[in-house]
Amino acid sequence: MRILAIESSCDDTSTAVLDHGIVRANVVLSQDEVHRPYGGVVPELASRSHMRAILPLIDAALERANTTLEEIDAVVATQGPGLVGSLLVGLNTAKAIAFARSVPFLGINHLEGHLLSPLIETSLPFPYVGLVVSGGHTSLYLAQDYGRYTHLGSTRDDAAGEAFDKVAKLMGLGFPGGKLIDDLARKGNPRAITFPRARLKNPGNGGRFDFSFSGIKTAVALWLEEHPLDSDSARADLAASFQEAVVDMLLETSFAALEVFDCPRLAIAGGVSANSRLRARATALGRERNVEVVIPPFGYCTDNAAMIGYAGWQRLLRGERHDLDVNAFADLPL
Repeated sequence: MRILAIESSCDDTSTAVLDHGIVRANVVLSQDEVHRPYGGVVPELASRSHMRAILPLIDAALERANTTLEEIDAVVATQGPGLVGSLLVGLNTAKAIAFARSVPFLGINHLEGHLLSPLIETSLPFPYVGLVVSGGHTSLYLAQDYGRYTHLGSTRDDAAGEAFDKVAKLMGLGFPGGKLIDDLARKGNPRAITFPRARLKNPGNGGRFDFSFSGIKTAVALWLEEHPLDSDSARADLAASFQEAVVDMLLETSFAALEVFDCPRLAIAGGVSANSRLRARATALGRERNVEVVIPPFGYCTDNAAMIGYAGWQRLLRGERHDLDVNAFADLPL
């Protein structure tokens, strides 16, 4: 089964070709330069950029995979969650190709793509606890099998990646903030400043595995009011201390879920899984507690069509298909 996959949920346009679940091509075009002057993603600019990029990127993926549209057996695209204007570009392009070629079509949940992305190149058995952490999402799942996921918790306010972007803006670093803070933090002391760690303990209301990152963002803002960043070392220490607090919160909740569900496997995915400190701390903690920690290669951390194609392949194998009237959704629970 040869699949053409399209991802356009936010500000990255991506196309991929998979052959029996093996990635033959994965092309990603970032819009960072488009949105950098505004300090964040502008939805209308994002959808316009997708429209300009989508067809050339499909051609590029097909060329890299050494195949043609005539050899494609199915088409899948992200259905949600995401920016509706962006989603519609990829979704409608995929439906048009599927209609013209008379091949099966599937709309895929973006979160499922992230949750399964560690499996693209790694043999990770079920069940596993999956932490999906990005600019728009911070959620914890128990993955029991393909298509069988239990939602354990989510952020109650900002996503972790959103907190990185907002703190980077407070520090005057620019956009996107995640990589800028990660690079700067390498030169700083993560124990230089003690920031609060939000710990939500309310099992009766299902909040035991929830996250919150608005408090750490406010704490940084208040700290900056009294402590000017007058040196490179001060900026690096602030970045490292903020990052350490976020990583602590992510891993503390994730490893607590592993204990509760007696699960020895943790998968971390999404754009923030590219963070060097999170990767190092999770791997070290996994060794210490005898937990298998799997994080995808950098190319599969941020939004990409390969993960959408992999999730689509698993669903197509089970005989799932969508009619061409399927719509895009800004909010699409997994």
